[in-house]
Parts: sequence; C-alpha cells; structure tokens
Amino acid sequence: MAVVDNLVVDDTQKDYSYIPIQYEITSFGADYDVEGLVNRLNRDDIYIPSFQRAFIWSPREASRFIESLLLGLPVPGIFLARDSESKRLFVIDGQQRLKTLQFFYNGYFNPKPNDKTKRIFRLVFVHPELEGKTYETLNENDRVMLNDSIIHSTIVKQESPKDDDTSIYHIFERINTAGRKLAPQQIRVAIYQGSLIENIHKLNEYESWRNIFGNESLTLKDQELILRFIALFFGGNNYRHPMNEFLNRFSNKYREPDESFLREMDRLFKITIDSIYDSIGEKAFRLEKGINAAVFDSVMVGLARRISSHYDVDPKALKIAYQKLMTDHEYLEAISQSTSDAKNVYFRLEFVTEKFSQL
Repeated sequence: MAVVDNLVVDDTQKDYSYIPIQYEITSFGADYDVEGLVNRLNRDDIYIPSFQRAFIWSPREASRFIESLLLGLPVPGIFLARDSESKRLFVIDGQQRLKTLQFFYNGYFNPKPNDKTKRIFRLVFVHPELEGKTYETLNENDRVMLNDSIIHSTIVKQESPKDDDTSIYHIFERINTAGRKLAPQQIRVAIYQGSLIENIHKLNEYESWRNIFGNESLTLKDQELILRFIALFFGGNNYRHPMNEFLNRFSNKYREPDESFLREMDRLFKITIDSIYDSIGEKAFRLEKGINAAVFDSVMVGLARRISSHYDVDPKALKIAYQKLMTDHEYLEAISQSTSDAKNVYFRLEFVTEKFSQL
C-alpha cells in the first residue's frame, strides 16, 4: 500500500530502512572542553546544519543540562562528521546540548534574528545557589568548572565506498529517532548543504508549483519531489533501487554543481511546471486526492525531455496526451506499485517520453 505524506502518495517511502551496500566506517573520540566547543561554534568551525527541526528545549530543560555540568554529573556525548567540501565539522547528534551551551555563554536564550528584545538566559529550576544565574554572574569557581567540563565527541568518517558519503545520512537517521522522526528530505537538507539544496529551496517557492502542490510541506516532501525530478532528468540513466538512496547519492554528488547546471535545472523546472499548470491546472499529478509521486516524476521528466529538444508545447495537445496517459492500463500499473524498482522507473520515464514526443 502506498504511503501518504502531506497529500503525496509515494510507495518509495517503504524503502527508507533499506541500505543497499555495506559501509566501512571509522570513528575516533575527541574530548572537547565546553569553552572550546562554544568558541568553535561561534567561529562556525563546528556547525549545526539548518533543517526543519528547530531548538525545542524549554528554559527548564536547558538549565538542567547546564546544572548537570556545574555539578560534575556525566552528560551524553555528541556525534560529529567532517564536511567533505568545507572540511568543517558538523553535528550529527547533540544539537540541543550544543545550542544550549552557546546560548548560555552568549547570554540569550534561543535568540531569533528579528527579535526586538532578547530573553536573558538565566538558570531556572536548578540548585538554589545556581537559580537565576547567567554565565556572567556565575561565581568564579563555577565558571571555571563549566569552562573545563568535558563533552565527549565521536567523530565518524566513511572509508568506503569512496564515491559517496551516504552513510552519514543513515547514521543521522538512526540516531535522530527521539520524538518525531525526521523525514528523508529534512535529513538531506542537514547533510548535503550546498547550492543544489539551496536552489531547490528557491524553486519550491515558484508560483505554478505552489498552485499545484498547495501549502508547503512540513516534512519537505515538496522539495523532495523537485529533487526527484532533477535527479531523474539529469541522472536517471544511472538509477538504482531504492529511490531514497538514489536521491542521497545524487544530492552528495551534485551538492555544489557549476552555475550552468544550476541555470539549466532552474530553467527546465520552471518551464515544465508552467506547461503542466497551464494545461492541466491544480489537479495535475493526482489520480485521486493526493499527488502521485510516480506520476509526477514521469510526467515531469517526459515533458522536460520534450521541451529540452523542442521548446514550444501546445497546451491543448499536452492536455489530451496527459488525459490518455491517465487511462492507460500499462502506465497505471507502473505508477501504482513497486514504483522504486528500476524496471518500473525506467519503464514509466520512457513510456511518457515516447507519448510526449508526439506533441
């Protein structure tokens, strides 16, 4: 049965736990003192990837963590990995703890860029001698105790395969399972930061796409569909099951593509989605209520191939071809089950490409 995520029907989501290869991963420990960690965070030598999940600890939870360090109690370690492009370390696990330390040292609790006023970070619901203290008002012994407290860090590195870094995705996915589990695209945004992800974020705001998809997806499923189109258009000849891992490999390989690639992907997405919206309207890609991801990727890729070779597409002819597609038994079978299997992916892309070549 297909999985529905924010009104997107996509049975490739059943592939999430499947890892098609075996990794060789090395790790080593590094004991950072708290003051050094905060300095590295402030310099961005260690960075916390930006993705959907924000800082969620309450002042009480954050204060209790600081109190644990001041009382000499053990605290959980953090997981880091080195960014293959910038060589900086990024956080796989430990965001709440590290942001808490940064906020406390910098003086304000969870500040936002547009805040007119900032909340001073004072410890609450802690030992009476620490209650109401800021970093600046801690007594000297407590400040030294906190500065010198050790946070154990595990730094991981994928040794093989050499041609990708997808193990970091799976480590991130498995460690970050507390509370609401992160969706695949949320993890990609965290792990594969770069101009590809940034441009997909911008394309996600494009008017025709928003009119078709509707409200922005909290799980970034709309951005994942754009990535899926781009990956299958530019790299579909190298597709291997499962879809989720294919998108991971593509995101890693093309995280910082050249400007000509970015311009072409931008142009093709906008022209293609405009043509779909002008011909089909808001009900595009839907068999019933939700957008069918397999219809989306095959129609988008097939039409983009047609547009890339012959720019003009007659809206009436496209609408007729699309309607015939939606009643074709062979096509409907390929987009309804096992949609991440390589044979079905290749079939539906080529099937739509052939049908749209007649436009």
